[in-house]
Amino acid sequence: MSTLAHTTMMTAARSADSGLAGPGELDRYPYAEAPVADRVATPSWEAADPELGRVGRRAAGSRGRGLHGQLVQQLGQMIVSGDLGADRPLVPEEIGQRFEVSRTVVRESLRVLEAKGLVSARPNVGTRVRPVSDWNLLDPDIIEWRAFGPQRDDQRRELSELRWTIEPLAARLAAGHGREEVQQRLGDMVEIMGHAMGQGDSLTFSRADAEFHSLLIQVAGNRMLEHLSGIVSAALQVSGGPVTGCDRPNESALTQHARIVDALASGDGAAAEGAMRQLLTVHPEVERVVPAPREH
Repeated sequence: MSTLAHTTMMTAARSADSGLAGPGELDRYPYAEAPVADRVATPSWEAADPELGRVGRRAAGSRGRGLHGQLVQQLGQMIVSGDLGADRPLVPEEIGQRFEVSRTVVRESLRVLEAKGLVSARPNVGTRVRPVSDWNLLDPDIIEWRAFGPQRDDQRRELSELRWTIEPLAARLAAGHGREEVQQRLGDMVEIMGHAMGQGDSLTFSRADAEFHSLLIQVAGNRMLEHLSGIVSAALQVSGGPVTGCDRPNESALTQHARIVDALASGDGAAAEGAMRQLLTVHPEVERVVPAPREH
């Protein structure tokens, strides 16, 4: 039986063509002190969640490890939520004092946020928050932060629309790649989902579901689609949005997954695409954000 695993999307750093420092370039110059005028506008770190206290006391569920991963999570959430607005200066010394972490931890955390497009660093200017238009909105962390912040409704709607665009095409393309071992693995995931649903085990169901969808995209034979598989994994981990066939275990969802596997086995791309569209269609009890498949 296949091991369940979540696929992590590779994220690319922003280009340095804009004149901004790229990842790995932060050590080429020291962080500059923000000009006096800017320091007046320095954000109040007391706006952070008062229950968090020191970064080291945060829950171990943060993406990443140790103080560095926790600080990335905290600062990322503050930026995405708007607590730290665009063009606000981020002074490493102040961050270190607020969260009681070393300069090294702050430096490494800001480097990660820069790779995600959330901040930029320039000589003699320092580090500042970048506008939303510069963020890597396909980064799994940013997807998660938006999904559980003030932009949660927009993020979940956008994810539903994006999945409805990506996955039916991937299903059609995957039907042209008759790899028995892949079809067997997909079948294994459907079997696991069925067993988990019978046991009321929603966690195992969701893990098998995530592997099913990620694997399907990876075998579509399109490397650009494969690069987007992390979006689907992130979307499946975000709950509370428009309810699709994948958002909660039910017989209909299981049936559609099985239909996809059968269509792949027979090389029927149209049937695989149709089953996927049906699976991703928003249920009628909630607002429809994607169109229902046409009846032929």
